[in-house]
Amino acid sequence: MRKFVVTLLAGLVITGHVYCPAYCGILDVNRYDEDATITEIYEKSSPSIVLIEADLPDGVSTGTGCVIDSRGYILTSSHVITGAPSVQVTISTGEVFKGDIVSVMGKDNDLAIIKINAKKTLPVISLGDSEKVKVGQRVLAIGNPFGFSNTLTTGIVSRIDYKKNKIQTDAAINPGNSGGPIINIHGEVIGISQSIYNPDNNISNIGIGFAVPINEAKNFIKLAMSNAKISKSDN
Repeated sequence: MRKFVVTLLAGLVITGHVYCPAYCGILDVNRYDEDATITEIYEKSSPSIVLIEADLPDGVSTGTGCVIDSRGYILTSSHVITGAPSVQVTISTGEVFKGDIVSVMGKDNDLAIIKINAKKTLPVISLGDSEKVKVGQRVLAIGNPFGFSNTLTTGIVSRIDYKKNKIQTDAAINPGNSGGPIINIHGEVIGISQSIYNPDNNISNIGIGFAVPINEAKNFIKLAMSNAKISKSDN
C-alpha cells in the first residue's frame, strides 16, 4: 500500500499535477473576498451620504441622508426634520449647507426630501430594487450614529414584514442612522433606515432594526421631484 501511494505521488509530480483536496481550488482561486467587496462599497457610497442636523424646540435632531440627485436633493427620514425651523447638512467633504425641506411623506413611511445649494455637482448614491430583497442577504448600513459620521455596520436581511412594508435587519442601527441607506452587496440602496426595536427602553441597538423599502422611496422621490419642478417653474 505504501509503495502504491509513493508511486502515485511521483506520477503526479512527473506529469506536472499538484495534489490537493477537491475544495482547495475554491478556497485559493475562486473564493469570494467579502472584506474587499464591503470596503469597495463603503468607499464608493460614503461620498453620497450626509449628516443632517435639525434644530428642534427640545434640542438638535441628528440623522443621515443620501444624495439622490447631483443638484443637491437628499433623501432622509421625515422624523429627523419635521418641525425644524432650520436644517443643516454636512456633506462628505466637511462642507456645511442650509437644507430646505422640499417634501415630506406620511408618518408610516417616514420619508422626506431636502435640498442644498452646494454650487457643484454632488455624487449620487445608487438605488436598487427592494422587490428582489431576500431574507439572509448580506447588507451594509452607513450613517451617523450618535454623531459618529459615516459609520459602517454590516448584517443580513433578517425578515421582510410584508404587512407593515418594512425590511428588518440585524445590522446595527442607532440614533443618528435614521434616513441613512441599507445597501446590498452590489452597492445599491435597498432600504432607508427608520427605527429600532427596544422593548426595554434602551436607546441602543439590540439587533432588530427596520428600514423603508427603497421602492416605496422611489415612488415618493418621483412625485416630490415632479412637484419641485412645477413649483420652480411657477416662480
